[in-house]
Amino acid sequence: MSTNLSTKPAGAYGGEVKEFLWNWENQPLRVVYETIGQGSPLLLLPAFSSVSTRGEVGELAKLLADHFQVTALDWPGFGESSRLSLDYNPAIYQQFLADFVESVFNTPIIVVAAGHATGYVLKLAVKQPDAFSQIVLIAPTWRGPLPTMGANANIAAMVRGIVRSPIFGQALYKLNTAPSFLSWMYSRHVFTDTAKLTPDFIAEKWQSTQQPNARFASAAFVTGNIDTIHSQTEFLSLVQSLSVPLMAVIGASSPPKSRQEMDALAALPGISSIVVPGSLGLHEEYPAVVFEAILPFLSKVC
Repeated sequence: MSTNLSTKPAGAYGGEVKEFLWNWENQPLRVVYETIGQGSPLLLLPAFSSVSTRGEVGELAKLLADHFQVTALDWPGFGESSRLSLDYNPAIYQQFLADFVESVFNTPIIVVAAGHATGYVLKLAVKQPDAFSQIVLIAPTWRGPLPTMGANANIAAMVRGIVRSPIFGQALYKLNTAPSFLSWMYSRHVFTDTAKLTPDFIAEKWQSTQQPNARFASAAFVTGNIDTIHSQTEFLSLVQSLSVPLMAVIGASSPPKSRQEMDALAALPGISSIVVPGSLGLHEEYPAVVFEAILPFLSKVC
C-alpha cells in the first residue's frame, strides 16, 4: 500500500493528482485522488452512483480550498480508479476508507461526504473516533435505488447477476446508462434545474459509465449490494453513537423517502442541519450554496 504521483498532468478540478495503491484479497487496485488548497486536511467524498466521480465535487473542492487542504477521490470501481470485476460489497469500501484515511492523513480530519458515502463515514467514525474531527453529510442516504423502490433482496440479487453476465448484462447496462436515461434520472431526483442538464454535461456523465468493467460497481450500488446500513433504526443509532460534531445538509426537493430519512437525522439532539435548494445532487448543482451553508460549522473548530 503506497501513494505516488500519477502520470496525469492535470486533475478534475486543478489539484495535484495522486494514486493510492491498495490490495483487496490479493487483488491490486489503483485509487485516484486529488488534493488542492492549504490548511487543515478535509476529505471530500463523492456520492455513490452509476456516474460517481470526484469531478462531481470539484467546484465545491475549489471553494473549500481557500480554507482547507481538500482531498477528493474516485471510489474503487468508479471514475479513474480501478474498475475490477469484483463482487462489490460493504466490506470492500469499509476497509478501503479505513486504510485510505490511515495512510494518507496523520491527524484527525474533517470529512464532507455526499449521498451514499454516509454509511461508510458513520461506521468508521464509530469504530475509530479519532479518525474525524468534524463530519458534514450532504443529502445523506443509505439505501440503494432498487431497495428504495421496494425490491426485495432476491429480486435485487437477480438483477445484479444479470448485469454482471458477460453479454446480456453489458447490453442491459448500456441501455440503462444511455444519455436519454441519464438525463431522465438527473431531472427526476438529482438536479432541480433542468437547464443545467446540457448535452455536454450528459455526454460527460455518459462517458464515465462507458469504461471497461464499469457495470460491476454500478450494479452493486443500484441493487443495494453496497448498502452498509439496512434500517432507519441502525442509521439513527450510528449517529447517536458519534463523539464527533455532525452537520447535515438537506435538499429541499429531495425525493420523499430520502427526505424522510434526512429529516429523522436532523431531528436528533445535537445535530446541526440546514435545508437548501436542490435534491440528491445538490453538492454538484449548487456548490456555492453548500459551501456557504457548511463554512460556519467548519469554522467553529478550524
